[in-house]
Amino acid sequence: MNKTPLIYILISAAFFGISPPVAKLLVRDIQPIPLAGLLYVGAFLGLSVYYLLRQALSKNGAAAAELGRADIPWLFGAILCGGIIAPICLMFGLRITSGFSTSLFLNLEGVATAVIAVLVFRENAGNRLWLALSCMSVSGLFLAWDPNIGEFKVLGPILIVMAMVCWGIDNNLTRQISDKDPIQTALIKGLIAGTVSLSLAYVLGMKIPFNENTVFALVLGSFSYGVSLVFFIKALERLGSFRTGIFFNLAPFIGAAISLLLLREWLGWIMLPATAFMIAGYWLMVGESHSHIHVHKVLTHTHLHDHKGLHHRHMHSNGQEGPHIHEHTHGQETHSHAHWPDSHHRHLHDI
Repeated sequence: MNKTPLIYILISAAFFGISPPVAKLLVRDIQPIPLAGLLYVGAFLGLSVYYLLRQALSKNGAAAAELGRADIPWLFGAILCGGIIAPICLMFGLRITSGFSTSLFLNLEGVATAVIAVLVFRENAGNRLWLALSCMSVSGLFLAWDPNIGEFKVLGPILIVMAMVCWGIDNNLTRQISDKDPIQTALIKGLIAGTVSLSLAYVLGMKIPFNENTVFALVLGSFSYGVSLVFFIKALERLGSFRTGIFFNLAPFIGAAISLLLLREWLGWIMLPATAFMIAGYWLMVGESHSHIHVHKVLTHTHLHDHKGLHHRHMHSNGQEGPHIHEHTHGQETHSHAHWPDSHHRHLHDI
């Protein structure tokens, strides 16, 4: 199977993983709600520059299918859960939880995404995938214990868990529109989420500083919430929510490593078993090969595609070649090949 989606999700995880330890530093100066807003405004500003350059330099018209009216409910739900509620909960949690512990709790986003994908959206998850998820969850349990404190603080973890569940819902809703332009999706999400959070902060009388930390927050948001989201959506289209959520579990460990260096929060001996379980989980995921006889029902949709893949071998009267966008219909077909639960393989399984 094509490994490009794996590269997308690893890039997304890397950019998002740096956010907790850096945000931990920023939340000392910026209150949680305005900080959440600044991060998404930063995502909007950074992607706006890229979007304008892409439009100016593009020679082939649109780079991806644009969002339509039918996509609005999915997008609205994703913005509410993942753009507003989740980051606000995370920033409040960061104020009373170490950056290292917060980074580790990011592991729960992948768990929440995977569980929702299987239980609600009926994605397939074989034994190998559940075993990988178990390994990563055990790894997260090892890392969640802070030997320097020796106790478990309830409020901070609850807020962070709430953020992870909201992002899990967001990921599954975004998956429904993942074949549309990810830049457009991220721009709309950044603009609305950032505006709502900053407006809420203003109404509540929270100070919004204008100093170097504000600039740092905007830059952090452009990468951790903007670029990361674009690559995440591109991975969602090819991998489905369950597998994307599992691979995204690299983010907690990136954040934990940065916390060790930036915040001097040393982990201790538990790093060894945690790393071992993490490696085992990724080995199980990367080695997955999902193949069986399946039926493609008649499907009409619009997205960016070329004629090299198995599912886009239709002809054009004008001899159209290369990547292009148009509404097209897939006829019913039965065949067998290795595949992810992408936009062309969202079929159900008996087991």
